[in-house]
Amino acid sequence: MALRTLFILLAFSLAVTAHAESAVSYKKDVRPILHDYCLNCHEPGGQGLEKSGLDMSSYQSLMKGTKFGAVIKPGDSFTSIFIQVIEGRVHPSIRMPYGMAGGLSKHNISVLKRWVDQGAKED
Repeated sequence: MALRTLFILLAFSLAVTAHAESAVSYKKDVRPILHDYCLNCHEPGGQGLEKSGLDMSSYQSLMKGTKFGAVIKPGDSFTSIFIQVIEGRVHPSIRMPYGMAGGLSKHNISVLKRWVDQGAKED
């Protein structure tokens, strides 16, 4: 009985640890991706901001979205326009990052999707 209890506690501990490791941080994980691949266009003075109204220079402006509305639906990466344009699920002419052959790496896309699915929270 004690061995069984120990096994259950160990399994629970591993599950909690795995969940904690998979939590995505806006500051540590998302912001660096936006900085490296998005801000050159989507900040004040950038072409992406001028065309779409999407300012990615802060969490608040990213969550505000474009002149057409929000691009992130917290908890739902599949229907979030932000993820759709990054994955290329919309017209090829608006795949982001614009002009980047092949787009973002699968790892970076996965990080962004997990962040949105986890509620797109600021930390």
